Amino acid sequence: MTGSTAAPFTADDYRARMERAARAAADAGLAGLLVAPGPDLVWLTGYAPTAATERLTLLVLAADRDPVLVVPTLEAPDAAHAAGAAALTLRDWTDGKDPYALTAGLLAASGRFGISDNAWAMHLLGLQKVLPGTSYASLTEALPMLRAVKDAAELELLAAAGAAADATFEEIRKVPFGGRRESDVAGDLADLLRRFGHSQVDFTIVASGPNGANPHHEVGDRVIERGDMVVLDFGGLKNGYGSDTSRTVHVGEPTDEERRVHDIVREAQEAGFQAVRPGVPCQEVDRAARAVIADAGYGEYFIHRTGHGIGVTTHEPPYMIEGEEQPLVPGMCFSVEPGIYLPGRFGVRIEDIVTVTEDGGRRLNDTSREMLIVE
Repeated sequence: MTGSTAAPFTADDYRARMERAARAAADAGLAGLLVAPGPDLVWLTGYAPTAATERLTLLVLAADRDPVLVVPTLEAPDAAHAAGAAALTLRDWTDGKDPYALTAGLLAASGRFGISDNAWAMHLLGLQKVLPGTSYASLTEALPMLRAVKDAAELELLAAAGAAADATFEEIRKVPFGGRRESDVAGDLADLLRRFGHSQVDFTIVASGPNGANPHHEVGDRVIERGDMVVLDFGGLKNGYGSDTSRTVHVGEPTDEERRVHDIVREAQEAGFQAVRPGVPCQEVDRAARAVIADAGYGEYFIHRTGHGIGVTTHEPPYMIEGEEQPLVPGMCFSVEPGIYLPGRFGVRIEDIVTVTEDGGRRLNDTSREMLIVE
């Protein structure tokens, strides 16, 4: 099933998120949060301006006051129709007026604020000019787990996105690979993701033969040949929530070494998944997967973290990497995607999205992790 029966988020849902975010900011010693257009604003209010421009749009959250969204007058009608608009107050400003002075009246003159990572520098500098006593920290630094724990409705949407990605893989394995360009197969992947309900395709990596040794290979015109290992990594957004999965296929019969490397990665991916349970530090997922690859003698060829969070974006905290001691919490969702990359030869990566349950983990991708042969 690739659909979802989850009801649309309501103003009450967004009100609860904004209240939770304001409390988290206060607990972190912040005077409030300043949220510019981007994924945080969508998650908190349901509002996504059609175009982020030089005109200031900023959500102001603080534990001791109601949420306020500062918007340009010409965009206020759209903001008023956002799903979360009933849970906040709109303050609009017209061209020729100073939006920073308007916003300054909502802020503590000497407070420290969390601010969206993607806020424009000109807006931050404008605020600092009118409020020189304020200071700022990026939301990723100040509240890295703000969106990390998903509720039941979010989990349902992520599961539906994962099912759509799985359906895409089941179809792509049926198409011809040999003799076609990587870009041709990537186009097929994008078309299939959209067919199965994705409104946004973020990436369609098709890395054949030696290109597979580059984890973020840019799809090109290389013609896929018989005997190639092919890394497929694809995902995007369906109903506002992300998918991201990787499988590695082979054109024709693989060599014994290729099978062995694929088996090692599959075992590492399973070890990473088995390490998932509440209370375990994120780094333990990375350690579990990495140990399998290192013990097999390929440690130097696993060159990236084991996983990243996913939600309203396809990459977000938490990260499964050495040094990340954040404990896993039920409702967190992230990838488990170890790989081996042999320069000039081939690469293998296997990736599932996993959510933390009360007693372990649950995969949101269920396609075969065995070596699959394609034509």
